[in-house]
This record gives sequence, structure tokens and C-alpha cells, in this order.
Amino acid sequence: MSRPTSKSDLLTAATTNYEKLETLIAGLTEPELSAPFDFSGDLKKKEAHWKRDRNLRDVLVHLYEWHQLLLHWVHSNQSGDPQPFIPAPYNWKTYGQMNVKFWEKHQSTSLEEAKELFQKSHADVMELAQTFSNEELFSKGIFGWAGGNALGSYFVSATSSHYDWAMKKLKAHKKMCFVPKETP
Repeated sequence: MSRPTSKSDLLTAATTNYEKLETLIAGLTEPELSAPFDFSGDLKKKEAHWKRDRNLRDVLVHLYEWHQLLLHWVHSNQSGDPQPFIPAPYNWKTYGQMNVKFWEKHQSTSLEEAKELFQKSHADVMELAQTFSNEELFSKGIFGWAGGNALGSYFVSATSSHYDWAMKKLKAHKKMCFVPKETP
């Protein structure tokens, strides 16, 4: 599926990928849920998130926290309280550190709570997206606080694109769970 460029495409992609992610999660076996993520043997997986997220909970709270960033950013700016998308002291160059803080914040969050947080925040983001017109979402320059970008691009990043990321990670974990162990 190509990157959405209209409100209807955004809503469809976000819903479709959310449902695919939920289906993938529902299909995880107990051993897959209990085995910690370990991608250390795959040299292609160099990005920090491959080491950061160690289980399904970590992935879900990451998605939840990025939903919260979007919701807070839009609501604050609509209320006349200018806020950047990435909150201080972080920026687009240091957001990896922010992701680690999110990870640390949720180490005592249960998997069930993470699922509930994610499901609720997804619904909140979808509800917010519905309040905007196609032009408001996908025309650049409508909202000065969007930094010259289309507002919809932030919604796409926080939903369908991020759900793709999560599914790739979960599929890689499932695959790693069934890699035969080498014997000496």
C-alpha cells in the first residue's frame, strides 16, 4: 500500500494496518509472547530500536506514546498553545533518546495495560483525524505549526507507517523464535 495522500486513504490505511497488527498479535503463541526479542544475530538490524524493544509490550507502548505526541501536539496548537511535535529537550535529531525514555517509563506497564493503552489511543487518533477535512490534512501550509508539512503526514507516520514498523518487528521476532539453535 502506498503512503496515503488523502483523508480517505489515511483512514483506510490506518484502519487496515491496525487490524493487521491486531490479527498478528492475536496469533502470537505463548512461547512467542514469552520469548524476549533478540535480534543480535541479524547484522542487518542495526537501528537502535532493534535493541531497545524486548517484547510486545515495548512495541505497543512505543506506538501509544507516539499517538500521545500527536494528540498533545494537535490539541495544544489548536488551543493556541504553540508546541513542537517533539517535546523539549528532544528534537528530530535526538528523538531516539526520547524513545528510550518512553521505554523506561513503561517497564512496569503490563502487557494487558499496554494493549488497552494502544487500542484507546488508536481510537483517539482516528477520531481526531475525522475532525479534519481532506484539505486540512493534506494541503501544505494550512497549519503554520505543522512546519510547512501537511498535517496528514504526521497522522500517517503515527498510524499506518508506524503499524507497518511494528508488524515487521513482530514478524522478525516470530521468525527468530523458530530459528534452529546451532549445536556444537
